[in-house]
Amino acid sequence: MIDGQPLACFQPFIDTATGRIAGVEALGRLRQDNGQLASVGPLFADPRTPTSALRRLDRLVRDDALRRFHEAPADWFLSLNISPRWISRLRPGQPLPSLKQLQQNEVDPRRIVFEITELGGNSQRLTEVVARYRQAGARIAIDDFGAGYSQLDRVLALQPDILKLDMRLFQAAARGGPSSDVVKALAQMAEKTGCWIIAEGVETEAELDFALECGSRYVQGFLFARAEERLFTSDTFVHPFAKLRERYVRHKLDERNRLMRMRLQLAELMNLLQAWAQAQAPISQLPRIEVFPWLLRFYQCDRHGTQLTPNVEWRDNNWHADSRYVGHNWSWRPYFYHLLAEGWEERRLTLSNTYRDATSNQYCLTAGQFFDNGQRLLLIDIDAAGL
Repeated sequence: MIDGQPLACFQPFIDTATGRIAGVEALGRLRQDNGQLASVGPLFADPRTPTSALRRLDRLVRDDALRRFHEAPADWFLSLNISPRWISRLRPGQPLPSLKQLQQNEVDPRRIVFEITELGGNSQRLTEVVARYRQAGARIAIDDFGAGYSQLDRVLALQPDILKLDMRLFQAAARGGPSSDVVKALAQMAEKTGCWIIAEGVETEAELDFALECGSRYVQGFLFARAEERLFTSDTFVHPFAKLRERYVRHKLDERNRLMRMRLQLAELMNLLQAWAQAQAPISQLPRIEVFPWLLRFYQCDRHGTQLTPNVEWRDNNWHADSRYVGHNWSWRPYFYHLLAEGWEERRLTLSNTYRDATSNQYCLTAGQFFDNGQRLLLIDIDAAGL
């Protein structure tokens, strides 16, 4: 039994370019006898709740949202959750209840985003219904993107306008580690397919930083507002968002300045190591490197990418040589052909993007510079965490 009065609450989407509210998501609530609001989520997750009751509840919430959406500014959009399981129950060609509700409430479909919320349902029927939503002028979003591999098939089939990153994956990624790389890769994929990214579940400043790092067009979460019955004004969060964005930019500038200082140190280290290599001196004559704590190893390759020398590493206050990789060819690695393309003509020091080293599983950067009339390339691997 459904206990309480159904209604919609609205959680805003903040446009990262302006700090203004660009739209809201309608989330179902039940007003209890004591006036408290309870989420309808547990009812939808409980298999004992009759499907007919859930469908009726969903339509009541949606009607309330559409009716009150007339109070919102004309440039806002409204995101409505759609379950693929229910779409699968529709007969071919049957009028779509969601579009009928828009018409009854006189809401322009171009202001609506239909958010596909689950992985289930009949894929072919879902594709057909999404095409009809689009024909009416509505946009399509996929929720919880990254939560399952089948989502990739759904993205290719539906070609959504918006992808909402899975909240649990996003929050874990914001703390760093392998999931950070996964989410950044998903965001890059979305960008290449023309989708806008929404980061939901943004609850801390660190999570907002990561959302901006991923290129999110919109952010949503408790850092700004919970879902509320009232509608905020468009500029409610402009000032606090501007301060947060400014803090993020300062942080990135500090990061850049640290990188520039490290480049100067790298140039000094590169000169020392090249002089040692040119002299063909023994390893015992290498300088101590306490002032270069981020150094992992260095080695030499020919200009075709084949390693000529052992890896030389600083461990336990001494230099150590590791010959296991002599003869390996690294020309296929992204950092190598970037160095080759950028550094060959000018013999200048170049620095790769951050990557995860396959051998040590560390985050690294690789610096390189040609010497010996361009016949040899000195490569220095750097611990990115040290930055």
